[in-house]
Amino acid sequence: MSSSYTKTRIMVECALMIALGTILANIKIYELPNGGSITLFSMVPFILVSFRHGVKWGLFTGFVNSLLQMLLGFYAPPAPGLLPLVGMILLDYVLAFSFLGLACVFAKPFKNKLVGVAVGSAAVCVLRFLCSFLSGVLIWGNLSDGLPAWIYSLTYNGSYMLPEGIMTTIAVVLLYKAAPKLFSANN
Repeated sequence: MSSSYTKTRIMVECALMIALGTILANIKIYELPNGGSITLFSMVPFILVSFRHGVKWGLFTGFVNSLLQMLLGFYAPPAPGLLPLVGMILLDYVLAFSFLGLACVFAKPFKNKLVGVAVGSAAVCVLRFLCSFLSGVLIWGNLSDGLPAWIYSLTYNGSYMLPEGIMTTIAVVLLYKAAPKLFSANN
């Protein structure tokens, strides 16, 4: 295959994964009032891109998805100010979704590919949770109703990110067991 064909094929795959991720993100199992929801495996397409095409394409696809997620459902706390707004954009969107592209990095040290897939998937879910947690402490803490901001953020973000992360990791592992060739760029 020529280099331009391969690059075009990868870009088309990434675009399809962004579309699939966007559709899945809109199938909400549970939604919280100030943002955050348990979706139907919406992180799986971005993790799959990371395993198929590596960290560069994984980060790129996650980043594009973050911009699309902002366009489709941007939610900001009341009168946040410029600095908190920038922090929220970075933590709740750009970094949170881009980090999904790092799954292959966390999987690399494992000789057993199934274990690597599980660890890589779980690790990026934890990274996404940490982004949400930090945003909750630094930006959304004023909504805590007297609780310390870190407890509020841990409880609020954990209530949807923990189930979402567990579901995502299980889905990626089952997908790998059912179709391991999907995780290779040569297929």
